[in-house]
Amino acid sequence: METDAGDELLVGHEDGILRVVLNRPHARNALTFAMYERLGALLAGQPSDGSVKAVVITGAGGKAFAAGTDMGQFRVFESPADAHAYEASIERVLGQIEACPVPTIAAIAGACTGGGAAIAACCDLRLATADMRFGFPIARTLGNCLSAATLARLVALLGEARVRDLVLTARLIEAEEARSIGLVSDVLADVGDLEAATAALARRLAGHAPLTMRATREALARLRRAGPRVDDSDLVTLCYMSEDFRGGIEAFLGKRPPVWKGR
Repeated sequence: METDAGDELLVGHEDGILRVVLNRPHARNALTFAMYERLGALLAGQPSDGSVKAVVITGAGGKAFAAGTDMGQFRVFESPADAHAYEASIERVLGQIEACPVPTIAAIAGACTGGGAAIAACCDLRLATADMRFGFPIARTLGNCLSAATLARLVALLGEARVRDLVLTARLIEAEEARSIGLVSDVLADVGDLEAATAALARRLAGHAPLTMRATREALARLRRAGPRVDDSDLVTLCYMSEDFRGGIEAFLGKRPPVWKGR
């Protein structure tokens, strides 16, 4: 495999299938800002000439797809502009993943939380191991918020009531529940079975009519984007500039429970 983003992103191409591995297993593949940017650019830049027929995204190590954003990076946030720039960059990356000209598959083993869950939610199809845990536990960890755009994606995928439950309770969806609600297409016993099933699914997609798949994916994206646009800048500022968020970061990195103050 080729390497990129300081070896934090592994990229391989075989038989028309592009395989992208989030490669920080020591940190449960938590994403750096550079990894987000490279992943988005890589998927948006895929050719539509038939040389790449499908993309698989997975995490290294078998313990996590991706456990969100590397929290240490939030320590440098000093102003609302930092928070808004971060959310804008994440939205750009998620949009680039959705704009990939070929179908995308998230192969999820273990933890798939925060930014990792947002990436997986943007993929067309998802497969998981039996130990998968999916969610956004920020209400009990960091005290920041999801953007309105990310919430809209999740509502389109899971429904509003389930998104409320998921975010407000900060619980994680386990594999069998994920299959029952259509979040994942299949649950596999272990990483080996996941890799085999993902490869088979990618080969199946590679044999289908590319224009049919492209038109379907774009039409569905347009339907979701046709919903109301929301200005959430005040909400982003409220959370990211709060004492709670600062305390949440340090508590998370210090492996201790946060103390919420509501300010």
